[in-house]
Amino acid sequence: MASEAPALLFSPGRIGPLALKNRVIMAPMTTRKADAEGFVTDATIAYYRARAEGGVGLITVEMAAPEPAGKHRNFELALHHDRFLPGLARLAAAIHRAGARASIQIGHGGGHTRVDIAGETPIAPSAIPHSVQEGHTEIIVPEAMSPGRIARTREAFVSAALRAAKAGFDAVEIHAAHGYLISQFLAPGENLRRDDYGGVIENRARFALEITTAVKCAVPQLAVIFRMNGDDFFDGGMTPSEAVRVASWAAEAGADAIHMTGGHYRSQPSAAIMIPPMASEPTPFLAFASAVKRRVTVPVITVGRFGDPDDAKAALAQGKADFVALGRPLLADPDWVAKASRQQQVRRCLACNTCVDGMRSGRQLHCLVNPAAGREVSYRGREPSRRGQRIAVIGAGPAGLSYASLMAAENDVTLFERQPEIGGAFRFAGHAPLFQGVAAGPESLERYTTGLARACRDQGATIRTGVDVLADPSLLDGFDHVVVATGARYRARTGALIESALRRGVLRKRPWRDLAEGARLRNWFYYKARRASGEDVAARLRGRDFTVEIIGDALSAGKSEEAIASAFAAAFGALDGVANKPQKEPIRGDWDGLEQAS
Repeated sequence: MASEAPALLFSPGRIGPLALKNRVIMAPMTTRKADAEGFVTDATIAYYRARAEGGVGLITVEMAAPEPAGKHRNFELALHHDRFLPGLARLAAAIHRAGARASIQIGHGGGHTRVDIAGETPIAPSAIPHSVQEGHTEIIVPEAMSPGRIARTREAFVSAALRAAKAGFDAVEIHAAHGYLISQFLAPGENLRRDDYGGVIENRARFALEITTAVKCAVPQLAVIFRMNGDDFFDGGMTPSEAVRVASWAAEAGADAIHMTGGHYRSQPSAAIMIPPMASEPTPFLAFASAVKRRVTVPVITVGRFGDPDDAKAALAQGKADFVALGRPLLADPDWVAKASRQQQVRRCLACNTCVDGMRSGRQLHCLVNPAAGREVSYRGREPSRRGQRIAVIGAGPAGLSYASLMAAENDVTLFERQPEIGGAFRFAGHAPLFQGVAAGPESLERYTTGLARACRDQGATIRTGVDVLADPSLLDGFDHVVVATGARYRARTGALIESALRRGVLRKRPWRDLAEGARLRNWFYYKARRASGEDVAARLRGRDFTVEIIGDALSAGKSEEAIASAFAAAFGALDGVANKPQKEPIRGDWDGLEQAS
Protein backbone atom coordinates (compact mmCIF):
# COMPACT_ATOMS: atom_id res chain seq x y z
CA MET A 1 0.00 0.00 0.00
CA ALA A 2 2.83 2.41 0.82
CA SER A 3 4.19 2.09 -2.74
CA GLU A 4 0.81 3.25 -4.13
CA ALA A 5 0.60 6.31 -1.89
CA PRO A 6 2.89 8.71 -3.79
CA ALA A 7 1.13 7.98 -7.10
CA LEU A 8 -2.29 8.63 -5.56
CA LEU A 9 -1.45 11.93 -3.81
CA PHE A 10 0.15 13.34 -6.92
CA SER A 11 -2.22 11.76 -9.42
CA PRO A 12 -5.15 13.57 -11.09
CA GLY A 13 -8.44 13.86 -9.24
CA ARG A 14 -11.89 15.24 -9.84
CA ILE A 15 -14.35 17.26 -7.76
CA GLY A 16 -17.68 17.42 -9.56
CA PRO A 17 -17.10 19.14 -12.91
CA LEU A 18 -13.54 20.13 -11.98
CA ALA A 19 -10.51 18.06 -13.06
CA LEU A 20 -7.37 18.60 -10.97
CA LYS A 21 -3.78 17.68 -11.75
CA ASN A 22 -3.18 16.29 -8.26
CA ARG A 23 -4.95 15.78 -4.95
CA VAL A 24 -3.34 18.58 -2.95
CA ILE A 25 -5.54 21.57 -2.12
CA MET A 26 -4.43 24.82 -0.54
CA ALA A 27 -6.67 25.42 2.46
CA PRO A 28 -8.15 28.91 2.95
CA MET A 29 -6.31 31.16 5.41
CA THR A 30 -6.99 34.85 6.04
CA THR A 31 -3.99 36.90 4.93
CA ARG A 32 -4.89 40.59 5.46
CA LYS A 33 -3.38 41.20 2.02
CA ALA A 34 -6.56 42.91 0.75
CA ASP A 35 -6.91 46.63 1.17
CA ALA A 36 -9.19 48.16 3.80
CA GLU A 37 -12.26 47.91 1.54
CA GLY A 38 -11.58 44.31 0.50
CA PHE A 39 -10.00 44.81 -2.92
CA VAL A 40 -7.40 42.36 -4.22
CA THR A 41 -3.86 43.79 -4.16
CA ASP A 42 -0.59 42.87 -5.85
CA ALA A 43 0.40 41.24 -2.56
CA THR A 44 -2.70 39.05 -2.67
CA ILE A 45 -1.85 37.85 -6.15
CA ALA A 46 1.83 37.25 -5.40
CA TYR A 47 1.00 35.20 -2.30
CA TYR A 48 -1.39 32.82 -4.07
CA ARG A 49 0.67 32.67 -7.26
CA ALA A 50 3.68 31.40 -5.29
CA ARG A 51 1.69 28.41 -3.98
CA ALA A 52 0.24 27.70 -7.43
CA GLU A 53 3.73 27.78 -8.95
CA GLY A 54 4.78 25.37 -6.21
CA GLY A 55 2.53 22.67 -7.63
CA VAL A 56 -0.77 22.85 -5.71
CA GLY A 57 -3.69 21.40 -7.67
CA LEU A 58 -6.46 23.64 -6.30
CA ILE A 59 -5.83 26.98 -4.62
CA THR A 60 -8.59 27.99 -2.19
CA VAL A 61 -8.58 31.75 -1.78
CA GLU A 62 -9.33 32.91 1.74
CA MET A 63 -12.74 33.51 3.27
CA ALA A 64 -14.67 36.30 1.56
CA ALA A 65 -17.98 37.50 2.96
CA PRO A 66 -21.09 37.38 0.75
CA GLU A 67 -22.50 40.54 2.37
CA PRO A 68 -20.98 43.37 4.44
CA ALA A 69 -22.43 42.06 7.72
CA GLY A 70 -20.38 38.89 7.28
CA LYS A 71 -16.96 40.55 7.25
CA HIS A 72 -15.02 39.11 10.20
CA ARG A 73 -11.53 40.63 9.78
CA ASN A 74 -10.05 43.94 8.77
CA PHE A 75 -8.29 43.81 5.39
CA GLU A 76 -10.42 40.82 4.40
CA LEU A 77 -11.22 40.03 0.75
CA ALA A 78 -14.69 41.10 -0.33
CA LEU A 79 -17.11 39.27 -2.62
CA HIS A 80 -20.32 41.20 -1.98
CA HIS A 81 -20.26 43.68 -4.87
CA ASP A 82 -19.33 43.73 -8.55
CA ARG A 83 -16.80 46.49 -7.99
CA PHE A 84 -14.44 43.84 -6.58
CA LEU A 85 -14.59 41.74 -9.77
CA PRO A 86 -11.59 43.22 -11.65
CA GLY A 87 -9.19 42.30 -8.86
CA LEU A 88 -10.77 38.90 -8.29
CA ALA A 89 -10.57 38.16 -12.02
CA ARG A 90 -6.89 39.04 -12.09
CA LEU A 91 -6.32 36.84 -9.06
CA ALA A 92 -8.07 33.85 -10.63
CA ALA A 93 -6.19 34.39 -13.90
CA ALA A 94 -2.83 34.55 -12.09
CA ILE A 95 -3.56 31.26 -10.33
CA HIS A 96 -4.48 29.68 -13.67
CA ARG A 97 -1.34 30.95 -15.39
CA ALA A 98 0.73 29.43 -12.57
CA GLY A 99 -0.72 26.01 -13.30
CA ALA A 100 -3.43 25.56 -10.65
CA ARG A 101 -7.20 25.73 -10.54
CA ALA A 102 -8.84 28.43 -8.42
CA SER A 103 -11.48 28.25 -5.69
CA ILE A 104 -12.69 30.88 -3.26
CA GLN A 105 -14.23 30.34 0.15
CA ILE A 106 -17.55 32.09 0.79
CA GLY A 107 -17.86 32.61 4.52
CA HIS A 108 -19.99 34.73 6.82
CA GLY A 109 -18.80 35.78 10.28
CA GLY A 110 -22.32 35.81 11.71
CA GLY A 111 -22.10 36.59 15.41
CA HIS A 112 -18.33 36.35 15.30
CA THR A 113 -17.66 39.89 14.15
CA ARG A 114 -18.22 43.47 15.38
CA VAL A 115 -19.73 46.70 14.13
CA ASP A 116 -16.28 48.31 13.93
CA ILE A 117 -15.18 45.53 11.55
CA ALA A 118 -18.27 44.92 9.42
CA GLY A 119 -19.85 48.37 9.55
CA GLU A 120 -23.19 46.75 10.36
CA THR A 121 -24.83 45.08 13.33
CA PRO A 122 -23.68 41.43 13.49
CA ILE A 123 -26.34 38.80 12.85
CA ALA A 124 -26.65 35.22 14.12
CA PRO A 125 -29.25 32.49 14.59
CA SER A 126 -29.75 33.67 18.19
CA ALA A 127 -28.85 36.72 20.24
CA ILE A 128 -26.25 35.18 22.53
CA PRO A 129 -22.88 36.67 23.56
CA HIS A 130 -19.82 36.13 21.35
CA SER A 131 -16.22 36.92 22.26
CA VAL A 132 -14.61 38.52 19.21
CA GLN A 133 -10.84 38.97 18.97
CA GLU A 134 -9.69 41.30 16.24
CA GLY A 135 -6.89 43.51 17.49
CA HIS A 136 -8.66 43.65 20.84
CA THR A 137 -11.19 41.30 22.40
CA GLU A 138 -14.77 42.40 22.91
CA ILE A 139 -18.00 40.64 23.91
CA ILE A 140 -20.84 41.38 21.48
CA VAL A 141 -24.45 40.24 21.26
CA PRO A 142 -25.60 39.86 17.64
CA GLU A 143 -29.08 40.40 16.32
CA ALA A 144 -31.16 37.22 15.93
CA MET A 145 -32.02 36.67 12.27
CA SER A 146 -35.65 36.86 11.19
CA PRO A 147 -36.90 34.46 8.50
CA GLY A 148 -36.64 37.31 6.03
CA ARG A 149 -33.05 38.03 7.06
CA ILE A 150 -32.21 34.34 6.65
CA ALA A 151 -33.58 34.43 3.10
CA ARG A 152 -31.61 37.58 2.33
CA THR A 153 -28.36 36.03 3.52
CA ARG A 154 -29.05 32.85 1.57
CA GLU A 155 -29.43 34.92 -1.58
CA ALA A 156 -26.20 36.77 -0.74
CA PHE A 157 -24.34 33.44 -0.84
CA VAL A 158 -25.86 32.73 -4.25
CA SER A 159 -24.89 36.17 -5.56
CA ALA A 160 -21.35 35.71 -4.25
CA ALA A 161 -21.06 32.34 -6.02
CA LEU A 162 -22.27 33.89 -9.27
CA ARG A 163 -19.71 36.65 -8.83
CA ALA A 164 -16.96 34.05 -8.28
CA ALA A 165 -17.97 32.31 -11.50
CA LYS A 166 -17.95 35.61 -13.38
CA ALA A 167 -14.43 36.32 -12.06
CA GLY A 168 -13.20 33.02 -13.48
CA PHE A 169 -12.98 30.80 -10.40
CA ASP A 170 -13.41 27.08 -10.93
CA ALA A 171 -14.93 26.29 -7.53
CA VAL A 172 -16.47 27.82 -4.44
CA GLU A 173 -16.21 26.56 -0.90
CA ILE A 174 -19.14 27.11 1.49
CA HIS A 175 -17.70 27.80 4.95
CA ALA A 176 -19.79 25.92 7.51
CA ALA A 177 -17.03 25.37 10.09
CA HIS A 178 -15.21 26.96 13.02
CA GLY A 179 -18.03 28.89 14.66
CA TYR A 180 -18.95 31.20 11.80
CA LEU A 181 -22.55 31.81 10.74
CA ILE A 182 -23.49 28.45 9.23
CA SER A 183 -21.61 26.67 12.01
CA GLN A 184 -23.55 28.76 14.52
CA PHE A 185 -26.80 27.43 13.07
CA LEU A 186 -25.50 23.85 13.40
CA ALA A 187 -24.54 24.18 17.10
CA PRO A 188 -27.46 23.77 19.57
CA GLY A 189 -25.67 25.93 22.13
CA GLU A 190 -25.62 28.85 19.70
CA ASN A 191 -28.87 28.15 17.88
CA LEU A 192 -31.72 28.60 20.37
CA ARG A 193 -34.39 29.07 17.72
CA ARG A 194 -37.82 27.41 17.98
CA ASP A 195 -38.76 27.66 14.32
CA ASP A 196 -37.84 25.53 11.30
CA TYR A 197 -34.17 26.54 11.65
CA GLY A 198 -33.67 25.42 15.26
CA GLY A 199 -34.08 22.43 17.55
CA VAL A 200 -33.29 19.01 16.10
CA ILE A 201 -30.28 18.63 13.81
CA GLU A 202 -32.51 18.35 10.74
CA ASN A 203 -33.72 21.90 11.44
CA ARG A 204 -30.36 23.27 12.49
CA ALA A 205 -28.87 22.02 9.20
CA ARG A 206 -31.64 23.57 7.10
CA PHE A 207 -29.86 26.92 6.54
CA ALA A 208 -26.65 25.18 5.42
CA LEU A 209 -28.47 22.83 3.07
CA GLU A 210 -30.62 25.56 1.54
CA ILE A 211 -27.48 27.56 0.78
CA THR A 212 -25.76 24.51 -0.72
CA THR A 213 -28.67 23.65 -2.98
CA ALA A 214 -29.18 27.25 -4.08
CA VAL A 215 -25.49 27.78 -4.82
CA LYS A 216 -25.16 24.55 -6.82
CA CYS A 217 -28.27 25.37 -8.84
CA ALA A 218 -26.93 28.87 -9.56
CA VAL A 219 -23.42 27.74 -10.62
CA PRO A 220 -23.66 24.13 -11.83
CA GLN A 221 -20.49 24.62 -13.85
CA LEU A 222 -18.46 25.19 -10.67
CA ALA A 223 -17.35 22.62 -8.14
CA VAL A 224 -19.12 23.32 -4.84
CA ILE A 225 -17.19 22.27 -1.74
CA PHE A 226 -18.82 22.15 1.70
CA ARG A 227 -16.39 22.73 4.59
CA MET A 228 -17.61 21.67 8.02
CA ASN A 229 -16.53 20.50 11.45
CA GLY A 230 -16.38 16.87 12.45
CA ASP A 231 -16.64 17.99 16.09
CA ASP A 232 -17.11 21.40 17.70
CA PHE A 233 -15.36 20.20 20.88
CA PHE A 234 -17.63 21.88 23.41
CA ASP A 235 -20.87 21.16 25.23
CA GLY A 236 -23.53 22.73 23.08
CA GLY A 237 -21.60 22.16 19.87
CA MET A 238 -22.36 19.87 16.96
CA THR A 239 -21.33 16.29 17.80
CA PRO A 240 -19.39 13.83 15.59
CA SER A 241 -22.48 11.71 14.97
CA GLU A 242 -24.47 14.79 13.92
CA ALA A 243 -21.60 15.90 11.71
CA VAL A 244 -21.67 12.67 9.69
CA ARG A 245 -25.39 13.15 9.06
CA VAL A 246 -24.93 16.78 8.01
CA ALA A 247 -22.11 15.79 5.65
CA SER A 248 -24.33 13.19 4.03
CA TRP A 249 -27.17 15.69 3.62
CA ALA A 250 -24.79 18.29 2.16
CA ALA A 251 -23.69 15.82 -0.49
CA GLU A 252 -27.33 15.10 -1.33
CA ALA A 253 -28.03 18.84 -1.44
CA GLY A 254 -25.49 19.40 -4.18
CA ALA A 255 -22.02 19.57 -2.62
CA ASP A 256 -19.41 18.07 -4.96
CA ALA A 257 -16.99 17.44 -2.08
CA ILE A 258 -17.01 17.52 1.72
CA HIS A 259 -14.07 19.18 3.47
CA MET A 260 -13.76 17.89 7.05
CA THR A 261 -12.06 19.98 9.71
CA GLY A 262 -12.72 20.54 13.42
CA GLY A 263 -12.84 23.06 16.23
CA HIS A 264 -14.85 26.14 17.10
CA TYR A 265 -14.21 29.45 18.83
CA ARG A 266 -15.92 27.97 21.89
CA SER A 267 -13.92 24.70 21.86
CA GLN A 268 -12.63 23.35 25.15
CA PRO A 269 -10.07 23.34 26.61
CA SER A 270 -8.98 25.82 23.93
CA ALA A 271 -10.07 27.21 20.58
CA ALA A 272 -6.52 26.50 19.40
CA ILE A 273 -7.71 23.09 18.22
CA MET A 274 -9.14 24.81 15.12
CA ILE A 275 -5.55 25.18 13.93
CA PRO A 276 -3.89 22.29 15.80
CA PRO A 277 -0.70 23.48 17.55
CA MET A 278 2.59 21.63 17.79
CA ALA A 279 1.75 19.67 20.94
CA SER A 280 -1.33 18.14 19.30
CA GLU A 281 -1.27 14.79 17.58
CA PRO A 282 -0.53 14.76 13.84
CA THR A 283 -3.57 14.67 11.52
CA PRO A 284 -6.14 15.11 14.33
CA PHE A 285 -9.11 15.53 11.95
CA LEU A 286 -8.42 12.58 9.67
CA ALA A 287 -10.86 10.36 11.57
CA PHE A 288 -13.67 12.82 10.73
CA ALA A 289 -12.91 12.53 7.02
CA SER A 290 -12.72 8.76 7.26
CA ALA A 291 -16.11 8.54 8.99
CA VAL A 292 -17.75 10.75 6.37
CA LYS A 293 -16.10 8.93 3.46
CA ARG A 294 -17.91 5.76 4.51
CA ARG A 295 -21.26 7.57 4.15
CA VAL A 296 -20.96 9.70 1.01
CA THR A 297 -20.25 9.11 -2.65
CA VAL A 298 -18.59 12.48 -3.32
CA PRO A 299 -14.88 13.10 -2.63
CA VAL A 300 -13.81 13.89 0.94
CA ILE A 301 -11.06 16.37 1.80
CA THR A 302 -9.01 16.10 4.99
CA VAL A 303 -6.96 18.85 6.64
CA GLY A 304 -4.93 19.52 9.78
CA ARG A 305 -1.21 18.94 10.41
CA PHE A 306 -0.33 17.18 7.18
CA GLY A 307 3.06 18.87 6.98
CA ASP A 308 4.79 15.50 6.65
CA PRO A 309 4.27 14.29 3.06
CA ASP A 310 4.24 10.69 4.30
CA ASP A 311 1.15 11.44 6.40
CA ALA A 312 -0.62 12.96 3.40
CA LYS A 313 0.28 10.00 1.19
CA ALA A 314 -0.87 7.51 3.82
CA ALA A 315 -4.25 9.21 4.33
CA LEU A 316 -5.11 8.69 0.68
CA ALA A 317 -3.45 5.32 0.28
CA GLN A 318 -5.45 3.96 3.23
CA GLY A 319 -8.70 5.19 1.73
CA LYS A 320 -9.46 7.64 4.55
CA ALA A 321 -9.77 10.66 2.24
CA ASP A 322 -9.64 11.60 -1.43
CA PHE A 323 -7.80 14.93 -1.19
CA VAL A 324 -5.49 16.56 1.36
CA ALA A 325 -5.71 20.28 2.15
CA LEU A 326 -2.62 22.12 3.37
CA GLY A 327 -2.66 25.50 5.08
CA ARG A 328 0.33 26.25 7.28
CA PRO A 329 2.66 23.80 5.48
CA LEU A 330 2.30 25.93 2.35
CA LEU A 331 3.21 29.03 4.32
CA ALA A 332 6.36 27.31 5.49
CA ASP A 333 7.19 26.01 2.02
CA PRO A 334 5.21 27.17 -1.03
CA ASP A 335 7.05 24.51 -3.06
CA TRP A 336 5.82 21.69 -0.78
CA VAL A 337 4.02 19.85 -3.59
CA ALA A 338 6.83 20.12 -6.14
CA LYS A 339 9.41 18.97 -3.60
CA ALA A 340 7.32 16.18 -2.12
CA SER A 341 6.45 14.81 -5.56
CA ARG A 342 10.20 14.56 -6.26
CA GLN A 343 10.80 13.06 -2.80
CA GLN A 344 12.85 16.10 -1.80
CA GLN A 345 12.85 17.51 1.70
CA VAL A 346 10.21 20.18 2.41
CA ARG A 347 10.68 22.98 4.92
CA ARG A 348 8.58 21.74 7.80
CA CYS A 349 5.88 23.79 9.48
CA LEU A 350 6.37 23.98 13.26
CA ALA A 351 2.63 24.29 13.98
CA CYS A 352 3.65 27.16 16.28
CA ASN A 353 0.67 29.23 15.03
CA THR A 354 2.75 32.38 14.76
CA CYS A 355 0.94 32.92 11.46
CA VAL A 356 -2.59 32.78 12.85
CA ASP A 357 -2.05 34.26 16.30
CA GLY A 358 -0.16 37.20 14.86
CA MET A 359 -2.92 37.76 12.32
CA ARG A 360 -5.59 37.80 15.02
CA SER A 361 -3.66 40.48 16.88
CA GLY A 362 -3.57 42.67 13.78
CA ARG A 363 -0.48 41.61 11.84
CA GLN A 364 -0.55 40.50 8.23
CA LEU A 365 -0.10 36.79 7.65
CA HIS A 366 3.50 35.71 8.14
CA CYS A 367 5.52 32.60 8.99
CA LEU A 368 8.24 32.03 11.55
CA VAL A 369 10.25 29.57 9.43
CA ASN A 370 9.65 31.33 6.10
CA PRO A 371 10.00 35.11 6.33
CA ALA A 372 9.21 35.34 2.61
CA ALA A 373 5.60 34.27 3.29
CA GLY A 374 3.35 37.27 2.78
CA ARG A 375 6.23 39.25 1.28
CA GLU A 376 6.30 37.56 -2.09
CA VAL A 377 6.32 40.85 -4.00
CA SER A 378 9.55 41.85 -2.28
CA TYR A 379 11.20 38.43 -2.56
CA ARG A 380 10.11 37.55 -6.10
CA GLY A 381 13.09 37.38 -8.44
CA ARG A 382 15.66 37.79 -5.68
CA GLU A 383 18.75 35.66 -6.16
CA PRO A 384 21.15 34.38 -3.48
CA SER A 385 23.57 37.10 -2.42
CA ARG A 386 26.55 34.84 -3.16
CA ARG A 387 27.27 32.33 -5.90
CA GLY A 388 30.11 29.92 -6.51
CA GLN A 389 31.79 30.54 -3.16
CA ARG A 390 33.05 28.33 -0.39
CA ILE A 391 31.00 29.31 2.66
CA ALA A 392 31.50 28.14 6.24
CA VAL A 393 28.58 28.46 8.63
CA ILE A 394 29.46 28.24 12.33
CA GLY A 395 26.50 27.02 14.34
CA ALA A 396 23.73 24.59 13.35
CA GLY A 397 20.81 26.23 15.12
CA PRO A 398 17.72 27.47 13.28
CA ALA A 399 19.50 30.51 11.81
CA GLY A 400 22.60 28.62 10.66
CA LEU A 401 20.61 25.75 9.21
CA SER A 402 18.22 28.15 7.44
CA TYR A 403 21.07 30.10 5.87
CA ALA A 404 22.89 26.96 4.77
CA SER A 405 19.74 25.47 3.22
CA LEU A 406 19.14 28.67 1.24
CA MET A 407 22.72 28.99 -0.04
CA ALA A 408 23.80 25.38 -0.61
CA ALA A 409 22.38 25.07 -4.14
CA GLU A 410 24.59 27.88 -5.46
CA ASN A 411 27.62 27.55 -3.21
CA ASP A 412 29.93 24.99 -1.57
CA VAL A 413 28.66 25.16 2.02
CA THR A 414 30.09 23.52 5.14
CA LEU A 415 28.22 23.84 8.41
CA PHE A 416 30.21 23.41 11.65
CA GLU A 417 28.48 22.63 14.96
CA ARG A 418 30.41 22.43 18.21
CA GLN A 419 27.82 20.22 19.89
CA PRO A 420 27.40 16.55 18.89
CA GLU A 421 23.87 17.29 17.61
CA ILE A 422 22.28 20.00 15.52
CA GLY A 423 19.40 22.26 16.56
CA GLY A 424 20.92 24.94 18.74
CA ALA A 425 18.35 26.54 21.04
CA PHE A 426 15.60 24.42 19.46
CA ARG A 427 17.05 21.40 21.29
CA PHE A 428 15.70 22.90 24.51
CA ALA A 429 12.83 25.16 23.40
CA GLY A 430 10.44 22.26 22.96
CA HIS A 431 10.76 21.39 26.65
CA ALA A 432 9.48 24.78 27.79
CA PRO A 433 5.78 25.17 28.63
CA LEU A 434 5.16 27.45 25.64
CA PHE A 435 6.67 28.14 22.26
CA GLN A 436 5.33 31.26 20.50
CA GLY A 437 2.26 31.22 22.71
CA VAL A 438 1.22 27.58 22.14
CA ALA A 439 2.00 24.47 24.16
CA ALA A 440 5.52 23.45 23.17
CA GLY A 441 6.31 20.14 21.54
CA PRO A 442 9.93 18.97 21.13
CA GLU A 443 9.09 16.56 18.29
CA SER A 444 7.93 19.38 16.01
CA LEU A 445 11.11 21.39 16.53
CA GLU A 446 13.28 18.32 16.04
CA ARG A 447 11.52 17.40 12.80
CA TYR A 448 12.07 20.93 11.55
CA THR A 449 15.81 21.04 12.23
CA THR A 450 16.32 17.47 11.01
CA GLY A 451 14.49 18.39 7.82
CA LEU A 452 16.65 21.46 7.27
CA ALA A 453 19.77 19.35 7.75
CA ARG A 454 18.53 16.87 5.14
CA ALA A 455 17.75 19.72 2.74
CA CYS A 456 21.29 21.01 3.20
CA ARG A 457 22.83 17.61 2.51
CA ASP A 458 20.55 16.98 -0.47
CA GLN A 459 21.93 20.15 -2.04
CA GLY A 460 25.52 19.10 -1.43
CA ALA A 461 26.29 20.87 1.85
CA THR A 462 28.51 19.22 4.45
CA ILE A 463 27.49 19.19 8.12
CA ARG A 464 30.20 18.50 10.69
CA THR A 465 29.06 18.09 14.30
CA GLY A 466 31.27 17.92 17.39
CA VAL A 467 33.72 20.31 15.71
CA ASP A 468 34.89 23.56 17.32
CA VAL A 469 36.44 25.76 14.64
CA LEU A 470 37.63 28.26 17.22
CA ALA A 471 39.76 25.54 18.78
CA ASP A 472 41.16 24.71 15.34
CA PRO A 473 40.94 27.80 13.12
CA SER A 474 42.78 25.99 10.33
CA LEU A 475 39.46 24.32 9.51
CA LEU A 476 38.43 27.60 7.95
CA ASP A 477 41.37 27.79 5.55
CA GLY A 478 40.27 28.18 1.95
CA PHE A 479 36.79 29.56 2.63
CA ASP A 480 35.64 32.76 0.94
CA HIS A 481 32.97 33.70 3.46
CA VAL A 482 32.28 32.74 7.08
CA VAL A 483 28.85 33.15 8.64
CA VAL A 484 28.73 33.26 12.43
CA ALA A 485 25.49 31.71 13.71
CA THR A 486 26.65 30.72 17.18
CA GLY A 487 23.54 31.96 18.95
CA ALA A 488 23.36 33.77 22.26
CA ARG A 489 25.12 32.97 25.51
CA TYR A 490 23.48 32.95 28.92
CA ARG A 491 24.71 35.61 31.31
CA ALA A 492 26.28 34.81 34.69
CA ARG A 493 26.93 31.20 33.63
CA THR A 494 23.30 30.23 34.09
CA GLY A 495 23.10 28.33 30.82
CA ALA A 496 23.76 24.85 32.20
CA LEU A 497 21.20 25.35 34.97
CA ILE A 498 18.47 26.57 32.61
CA GLU A 499 19.12 23.82 30.04
CA SER A 500 19.04 21.17 32.76
CA ALA A 501 15.72 22.50 34.09
CA LEU A 502 14.25 22.41 30.58
CA ARG A 503 15.44 18.89 29.84
CA ARG A 504 14.10 17.56 33.16
CA GLY A 505 10.72 19.21 32.58
CA VAL A 506 10.96 21.35 35.70
CA LEU A 507 9.42 24.36 33.96
CA ARG A 508 6.37 22.31 32.95
CA LYS A 509 5.44 21.76 36.59
CA ARG A 510 3.68 24.21 38.88
CA PRO A 511 4.50 26.67 40.31
CA TRP A 512 7.40 27.03 37.88
CA ARG A 513 5.08 26.57 34.90
CA ASP A 514 2.92 29.56 35.84
CA LEU A 515 6.04 31.68 36.14
CA ALA A 516 7.56 30.44 32.88
CA GLU A 517 4.37 31.09 30.90
CA GLY A 518 4.29 34.76 31.90
CA ALA A 519 5.19 37.20 29.14
CA ARG A 520 7.43 39.19 31.44
CA LEU A 521 9.70 36.26 32.29
CA ARG A 522 9.72 34.96 28.73
CA ASN A 523 10.79 38.33 27.35
CA TRP A 524 13.46 38.59 30.04
CA PHE A 525 14.72 35.15 29.06
CA TYR A 526 14.96 35.98 25.35
CA TYR A 527 16.26 39.54 25.53
CA LYS A 528 17.93 40.04 28.89
CA ALA A 529 19.19 36.70 30.22
CA ARG A 530 21.30 36.12 27.13
CA ARG A 531 23.75 38.13 25.10
CA ALA A 532 24.79 37.82 21.47
CA SER A 533 27.98 35.84 20.94
CA GLY A 534 28.74 36.85 17.38
CA GLU A 535 31.07 39.80 17.90
CA ASP A 536 33.31 37.78 20.23
CA VAL A 537 33.57 35.02 17.63
CA ALA A 538 34.00 37.37 14.70
CA ALA A 539 36.77 39.27 16.47
CA ARG A 540 38.82 36.06 16.55
CA LEU A 541 38.29 35.48 12.83
CA ARG A 542 38.80 38.88 11.27
CA GLY A 543 42.02 39.64 9.46
CA ARG A 544 42.03 36.34 7.59
CA ASP A 545 41.42 35.71 3.90
CA PHE A 546 37.63 35.57 4.12
CA THR A 547 34.76 37.89 4.86
CA VAL A 548 32.77 37.48 8.08
CA GLU A 549 29.04 37.93 8.62
CA ILE A 550 26.94 37.53 11.79
CA ILE A 551 23.33 36.32 11.80
CA GLY A 552 20.62 35.21 14.21
CA ASP A 553 20.97 35.34 17.98
CA ALA A 554 24.70 35.73 17.46
CA LEU A 555 23.94 39.18 16.06
CA SER A 556 21.20 40.16 18.50
CA ALA A 557 19.73 38.00 21.25
CA GLY A 558 16.02 37.52 20.69
CA LYS A 559 13.37 35.09 19.49
CA SER A 560 13.58 32.50 16.74
CA GLU A 561 11.41 34.50 14.34
CA GLU A 562 13.95 37.30 14.34
CA ALA A 563 16.88 34.90 14.07
CA ILE A 564 15.50 33.08 11.02
CA ALA A 565 14.52 36.37 9.39
CA SER A 566 18.13 37.52 9.68
CA ALA A 567 19.27 34.33 7.92
CA PHE A 568 16.92 35.07 5.00
CA ALA A 569 18.15 38.66 4.89
CA ALA A 570 21.76 37.47 4.73
CA ALA A 571 20.90 35.02 1.96
CA PHE A 572 18.81 37.34 -0.23
CA GLY A 573 19.62 40.83 0.98
CA ALA A 574 17.77 43.01 3.46
CA LEU A 575 14.33 44.14 2.40
CA ASP A 576 13.47 47.82 2.06
CA GLY A 577 11.47 48.87 5.11
CA VAL A 578 8.76 50.38 2.88
CA ALA A 579 8.63 47.43 0.50
CA ASN A 580 5.13 46.50 1.58
CA LYS A 581 3.60 49.85 0.66
CA PRO A 582 3.02 49.24 -3.06
CA GLN A 583 1.77 45.74 -2.34
CA LYS A 584 -1.33 47.20 -0.70
CA GLU A 585 -2.48 49.24 -3.71
CA PRO A 586 -5.96 47.91 -4.59
CA ILE A 587 -6.75 46.49 -8.02
CA ARG A 588 -9.80 48.35 -9.25
CA GLY A 589 -11.14 48.89 -12.72
CA ASP A 590 -14.10 48.78 -15.04
CA TRP A 591 -15.48 45.25 -15.00
CA ASP A 592 -17.34 45.71 -18.29
CA GLY A 593 -14.17 46.85 -19.98
CA LEU A 594 -12.17 43.99 -18.52
CA GLU A 595 -14.83 41.48 -19.58
CA GLN A 596 -14.82 42.77 -23.15
CA ALA A 597 -11.03 42.69 -23.33
CA SER A 598 -10.69 39.15 -22.04
